Amino acid sequence: MNSLEKALILVVNCGSSSLKYEVYRMPEKESIGKGKVERIGIEAGFIEQKSPKGTYFKETDVPDHTTAITHLIEALTDKEKGIISSTKEIKAIGHRVVHGGEHYAESVIIDSEVEKAIEENIELAPLHNPANLTGIKVCEKLFPGVKQIAVFDTAFHQTMPPAAYLYGIPRELYDKYKIRRYGFHGTSHRYVANRALQILSRSFTNTNMITCHLGNGASITAIEMGKSADTSMGFTPLEGVMMGTRSGDIDPYIIKFLFDRGYSMDDINTMLNKKSGVLGLSQISSDMRDVREAANKGNKNAIEALEVYAYRVKKYIGSYAAHLVKMDALVFTGGVGENESAIREQICRRMQNIGIVLDKEKNKELPKGTEGIISADYSPTTILVIPTNEELQIAADTYELIYNVKLKDFQK
Repeated sequence: MNSLEKALILVVNCGSSSLKYEVYRMPEKESIGKGKVERIGIEAGFIEQKSPKGTYFKETDVPDHTTAITHLIEALTDKEKGIISSTKEIKAIGHRVVHGGEHYAESVIIDSEVEKAIEENIELAPLHNPANLTGIKVCEKLFPGVKQIAVFDTAFHQTMPPAAYLYGIPRELYDKYKIRRYGFHGTSHRYVANRALQILSRSFTNTNMITCHLGNGASITAIEMGKSADTSMGFTPLEGVMMGTRSGDIDPYIIKFLFDRGYSMDDINTMLNKKSGVLGLSQISSDMRDVREAANKGNKNAIEALEVYAYRVKKYIGSYAAHLVKMDALVFTGGVGENESAIREQICRRMQNIGIVLDKEKNKELPKGTEGIISADYSPTTILVIPTNEELQIAADTYELIYNVKLKDFQK
């Protein structure tokens, strides 16, 4: 690795009203600072950046993404608390892009064709792709000549076979509108899968695993010899397991049933995406910590919400285990997966019949937000907790594409 060219990579995650960024020194994979711009297009905006030099904070109006990235550059190059001395130190920019549709199965260097594809997929990700594309175009202007990379949330799942991605609806809906399962959180699933291999000293060629990204949004992925074989999120991130505010799988007829009783489609859409899930069932919060606290005090709604959450995740794990034939590893990641030992225990309960045996003490004693093995020594399936790091994966993809190399620590 010492022979590889050194470079600073800027990672940008551009949302509709916020922008997160981080600078990595590669190939050392070392974060040297990160920040966020909040309330873009809203009053009382601000930028906050943290690095070894301290915290940079500034309250300021952020009317648009151009202004946001201008503030980002000011913070990056601040004389007292900046991360770099000049934007010329940035050799490439890696962008998180939510939806690449069927166009891309891996990260790519951005050109006009890539931008066109991102734009074409706006109808499939109307809340994310427009902001992602805006961030790319603004960076083109403010970082002239710097190569940019698109790292798609959907790319990892493009290896799914038709049996996994096709829906049981008229085929013309797929042919005409590309209605199919796409899956999301691909960068996270890919990162923790690679990290699991490192911990277990295994190769993708003889390893099958199931990765559980459990945060406010949640998805489960079956990974067969390094490739996504199936995943729980579908045409949109609404499908799959129950989440913080999203319903997950429901009977589609419920939508018509509610519509016939006076609910508008906008009402139903808002309900399923923002008022359902753990929040909707518990009537307390979408935050698992709040719901767990209420459940410990005997709140029936909270207890049932947690039971439904764990049961839905368990069902996906079981179905994917049946497909994989053998399962070598089960990985928990995401805010809930990394920090909520009680949820992990609930999910793994009564799964010994498919080779998942949790060590309850290891599980409880693992410090929050740290990686470790929590399965019993005799468990056929190794159960791991691995904090995700999508930003690092984006930085690695960017470095590899720009310099046409493979980082050994990311490729077994």
